[in-house]
Amino acid sequence: MRNAMGRNNLKGIILAASAMVLVMLGLTFLVCRYAMMSEKHARYVGIMNVASEKVAKSIRGMEINAKNVFDEVQKHMDSPEAVVAALKSKTSLNPDIVGYFAAFEKDFFPQKAGWYQPYISKADDSEEYVVSQIGSGSEDYTTTKLYKLAKEQDAGFWSEPYVHKDSLGTTRHYCSFMTPLYDETGKLACICGADMTFEWLTKELKQIDYNSKQDEMLNKYMTDKDQDYYTVVLNNDGTCLAYPEGKSITIEDKDLLNNLKKHRRGITDMTVNGVPATIYYGPVNQKDVDWAVAVVVLHP
Repeated sequence: MRNAMGRNNLKGIILAASAMVLVMLGLTFLVCRYAMMSEKHARYVGIMNVASEKVAKSIRGMEINAKNVFDEVQKHMDSPEAVVAALKSKTSLNPDIVGYFAAFEKDFFPQKAGWYQPYISKADDSEEYVVSQIGSGSEDYTTTKLYKLAKEQDAGFWSEPYVHKDSLGTTRHYCSFMTPLYDETGKLACICGADMTFEWLTKELKQIDYNSKQDEMLNKYMTDKDQDYYTVVLNNDGTCLAYPEGKSITIEDKDLLNNLKKHRRGITDMTVNGVPATIYYGPVNQKDVDWAVAVVVLHP
């Protein structure tokens, strides 16, 4: 009987030890899986942070180029013709800017019958710039909401993105970088601005994605090779402003939309064009810009 009891005790010990080993293996698996998931999340957040900084740097570059034109206008406000020449003088600095304008206060140039707003823009499907005159007694731009907003600023600022259809019938999202200019007495002379589509940001995102996917360390350790990802730029209302061709995303999640408005970071799962995906998003760290960068990670 003692032998039987000994055998039973031994079996119990073996079973307990086996159970403990299984528990330890299970815990080890869970810890490893959690560590891998945490690592993956951290890396995609890192990609998003790098993209955000590069987008901000690109925005600052656009501002600098626009300010160079504005400075020329500031120096040459002695005649309407001088203003046009100043607007045209540095258009080659940034081909991504589709138009420059100077909207003068009423009667700043009396010879122009009150309103004067020359606009230098690229001709359709051409790299050449043409001059047009905007504003008249029947279209007083000085009463528009944007002009009034610009008058309240003491420095350059970005407009809210807007939709515009060009003469070819193509609808695009646009934005404008604008600044008030003053005459020698300190009186407001005009609002000067540079208009652009978001094609420049689309090109920037393409380069950002290419660089991250070519990064040797990133491909070896940081992300799953069977997961595709790409970067987009979102407005604070969820509108997808810049994205790879055919890869726009639609934001309907209320929490995500609320976070965009409040310039918060976050991670969320959603379906993108019928494919499960994880979105890593955060604000672009640039003054007067309510945009966010999002890395869209598609699950196979």
